[in-house]
Amino acid sequence: MRTDSRVIDLGKTEYGTVAATDTGRVIRNTYQLLALSTAVAGVGAGISMWAGFGPLAGIVFTLLGLVPLFYLNKHRNSATAVPAMLVFTGLSGLGLGPTLSHYLHLPGGSGLVLNAAVITTVVTLALTAYVYKTGKDFSRMGGFLFAGLIVVILASIAAMFVPAMQAAVSGAAALLFSGFILYDTSRLVRGEEDNYVMAAVSMYLNVLNLFLSILQLLGLSNDD
Repeated sequence: MRTDSRVIDLGKTEYGTVAATDTGRVIRNTYQLLALSTAVAGVGAGISMWAGFGPLAGIVFTLLGLVPLFYLNKHRNSATAVPAMLVFTGLSGLGLGPTLSHYLHLPGGSGLVLNAAVITTVVTLALTAYVYKTGKDFSRMGGFLFAGLIVVILASIAAMFVPAMQAAVSGAAALLFSGFILYDTSRLVRGEEDNYVMAAVSMYLNVLNLFLSILQLLGLSNDD
């Protein structure tokens, strides 16, 4: 009886070790790809600003970025997944260029962009560390966050016609994407996401939208 029990316990331990190793590899690959993708997006944004692309070009590049994103969603487990993500982030960087140029040309614009980048980095690292430290499960927030995303999208459209709403919408968006960072990090830590490319895409979009929300908030406060 003791021998059987020890075999069963050993089996559980081995399985747990393999699972932990797999999760650790996914997490490591996710953040390595996230760092690479962010660098590619930065290069794309730099090229866009250097070329002087305007808002229309920014919209076109952003829409073009949906093509590799849709491709990636269907071929997430293929050898072309990583190149597809890098193409997506490169195009999103090209699309981001005109927005950055707009803020950089404001009084104190370089400070605005730098502050937004620093705040985004600090918030992202703090939220990620919080999930790792506490081990809390935020994966059940998915439905709430998706509903919030719909509300923020609709509110953003309304804010185009009611400028007074912009600060509230930007603040809500910043909180929303902070929630998405908690959600996606929790899923990674708990081993609920086993595809590091898709995990990196989700985190990239979270960080990008958090950055844009904070940048808009800082820009609006600068106008005041």
